[in-house]
Amino acid sequence: MKKSMVRAAKGEVPADLVLKNGKVLNVFSEEILTCDVAVADGWIVGLGSYEGDKEIDCTGKYIAPGLIDAHVHIESSMVSPLEFTKYIVKKGTTGIVADPHEIVNVSGKRGMDYILDASEHVPADVYVMVPSSVPATNIDTNGAGKFLAEDMAEYKSHPRVLGLGEMMRFVDVLNEDRETMDKLDVFSDMVMDGHAPGISSKEIQAYRTAGIQDDHECSSGEEALEKLRAGFHILVREGSGAKNLESILEGLLTSGVSLDHCMFCTDDKHLEDIEKDGHINYCVRKAIALGVPEIKAYKMASCNAARFYGIRHAGAVGAGYRADLLILDDLKEAEPSMVIKNGNVVDDAWLSSFGYELKDESLLHTVRIRELSEKDLFLEKKEKNHVLELVPNELLTLHREEEVPGTNGEFIPDQEYGKLAVVERHGKNGKAGVCPVKGYGIRNGAVATTISHDSHNIIAAGDNDRDILCAVKELERIQGGYVIASDGKVVDALPLAISGLMSTGRAEEVQKKTGEMVQKARQMGVSQGVDPFITLSFMALTVIPKLRLTESGIFDVTTMQFIGE
Repeated sequence: MKKSMVRAAKGEVPADLVLKNGKVLNVFSEEILTCDVAVADGWIVGLGSYEGDKEIDCTGKYIAPGLIDAHVHIESSMVSPLEFTKYIVKKGTTGIVADPHEIVNVSGKRGMDYILDASEHVPADVYVMVPSSVPATNIDTNGAGKFLAEDMAEYKSHPRVLGLGEMMRFVDVLNEDRETMDKLDVFSDMVMDGHAPGISSKEIQAYRTAGIQDDHECSSGEEALEKLRAGFHILVREGSGAKNLESILEGLLTSGVSLDHCMFCTDDKHLEDIEKDGHINYCVRKAIALGVPEIKAYKMASCNAARFYGIRHAGAVGAGYRADLLILDDLKEAEPSMVIKNGNVVDDAWLSSFGYELKDESLLHTVRIRELSEKDLFLEKKEKNHVLELVPNELLTLHREEEVPGTNGEFIPDQEYGKLAVVERHGKNGKAGVCPVKGYGIRNGAVATTISHDSHNIIAAGDNDRDILCAVKELERIQGGYVIASDGKVVDALPLAISGLMSTGRAEEVQKKTGEMVQKARQMGVSQGVDPFITLSFMALTVIPKLRLTESGIFDVTTMQFIGE
């Protein structure tokens, strides 16, 4: 720490920047205090009465700490770490805890190295968890193969690595699988994130005993309360596909329990939704509207996450903390009129000072599929078929056994039952799995994407085979992304060439194209409560109940077995 910073704190020399006469949210005492905030060399050096080389009048305005997203997959924004952080910092998110298991599933260590390198000099702080579940299950076919404890250990010493990413293989934890326990052993001295939807009772106790410390998969207040009582920190999620904030907080508020072990995360959120609603500030706004006290809501969005993850010098407006600050007209609205990061006012000029060039061009060539025909998408119509039914605004699915439409022993989609297909795209086994899907709703067309958690094979949904094939083949041509097809032609496409997950372009361009494609999918019948792309991208994730589809067929998560058609 520079001597001049101490002198500035004592008021002996002017600070670089002083926010004058603002109403400061003190997360330590949970008070709102009117005072100046003095900043020197990018750090807060004092609260009180100060003079600065530059002064900003904050009379009548609130000063809050920068917000932290406690669990996010940068890849799900479909842009690079630089473009993502440029986007969210304007909404007040000055730090994130990222789990890059999407790109690591596709590209292994090359993907991990890319995320660390590409997030080194960006407008927000990017902390990284080492992916724990690559692949998510033993039945997945990913690009990277296994990412084992010995592969992961080398990243522990990286200064921005905080611990072990979400342990999605919770069944393996409960069964004490050796490979999984080796990973827990390696990271036992660091934070270990959880991912265990639907477990209860003694399974929760066992999962916590194994060393898992948090969970972001709660979908109800009851589930969150049981895990909270067991010692878990609860990451209250509000993303594009999974919107759990309201049900969780309503339940916790009704119970009257402490929220000190709760924080906010988005997990996966489209740029379009961030632009429309906000990022973590949207969680704050929604929490306050539900009855969470204002300072408690801001603490959940800042210091709770910083303390849990051991992020020193973040999450508070106080001397010795980084000058990551929000200036707000209204606490309830949580819409910053100004954001300050490391003492810099966030504006277009400052954001333009950041740049990055991709160093590993092999990441741009990851989609390799065999030649496909309509016969690869054939599905036999039985007396009753297993049907994967979507649940609006949830990642959970239902398992139905129903009579489906068709002729001559073949399933033929209609307005109620679409066809879901997963095509292996890493050049390994060339398999394709299909099943009926209920609740997606597309008519006269198909949607397909290489974003398909977590192995990221191609997943498509449509009401006819011709359009499904058209969309799949276009994805190979553009090396990944989003495609909509109708009448055997490509209607629209968004190329995502970095491992088939992220664009090389600007966030504004991706946001605009995504919004256009979502609207086109809606016009083609995709149901409300179902994100045409994000919801689809989770339908192959074999760790969320009840049914999922892989390139090898329908998988029952409750029994962890494939279902024969």
